[in-house]
Amino acid sequence: MSSLAEEIVDAINEISGVHPGHRAAHAKGTVMTGTFTGAGTELTTAPHLQGEPVRVTVRFSNGGGDPNIPDYAREGRGMAVKFYLPDGAKTDIVALTLPCFFVRTPEDFLDFTRARKDPERLMPDWLGAHPEALTAIQAALGADPPASYATCAYNSIHSFRWIDVDGGSRFVRYRWEPEAGEQTLSPEDAKARGRDYLQQDLLARGESAFRLKAIVAAEEDAVDDPTVAWPEEREQVEVGRLVVEGPELERERHGDVLVFDPTRVIDGIELSDDAILRFRGPAYSVSVERRT
Repeated sequence: MSSLAEEIVDAINEISGVHPGHRAAHAKGTVMTGTFTGAGTELTTAPHLQGEPVRVTVRFSNGGGDPNIPDYAREGRGMAVKFYLPDGAKTDIVALTLPCFFVRTPEDFLDFTRARKDPERLMPDWLGAHPEALTAIQAALGADPPASYATCAYNSIHSFRWIDVDGGSRFVRYRWEPEAGEQTLSPEDAKARGRDYLQQDLLARGESAFRLKAIVAAEEDAVDDPTVAWPEEREQVEVGRLVVEGPELERERHGDVLVFDPTRVIDGIELSDDAILRFRGPAYSVSVERRT
């Protein structure tokens, strides 16, 4: 498993370059602090969702592995949230602006990343063999640039089993919805705002807020396949509100290593059998070792 993780990080570096001190993917990001207040949902016993405010660290990012990429580049954006529980426990949500992921397995992700180096292979050979990747690719390359990180909606891509107080369970996916509404720019307007306009907007904006929705799976939904977006008509339950308050001045400073890992779950939440989800931990470990 670890050798495959090393191969994947190497393949990402071959596309984006090696940038010491930075993540292999989502290298360009802005770290913020905030407060999350759960809505007191009965769908899970997870403590951060029961109504008491908890401190959070939030990192907004661009998708690529080059920390110098301009903010107006066409790609997916990320929002990662770390929740700090009163008893010292932590749990994370990692989400993207994409509706789903590119591939189903780590092996396919390695092949996809290598194919990206050779556009003639990617189109049509690799995509011909992996049509499931087309939705995510079109979403990443076809969307207009966002007006702000605070005007994007972010999806967890992966599914998680929520356990309630009676032992009942259901699978959910997460979605962060911006209270400011989703807003985009034309490519020309985004470029005119400059290479770092998303970072600059976020730092100058003051408070911004998101509502956390739990999208509840129906019996027929693919809970282990991140390439499949669930239908829009699925039940959505609002389970909390996040207020982003300002720059985080403690994390990622003076050698601090900040890792957001969606497999870091807490009582009341369990992982699905999604192979990409379960592979994230080993891949992050390789990336962390290299950037430290």
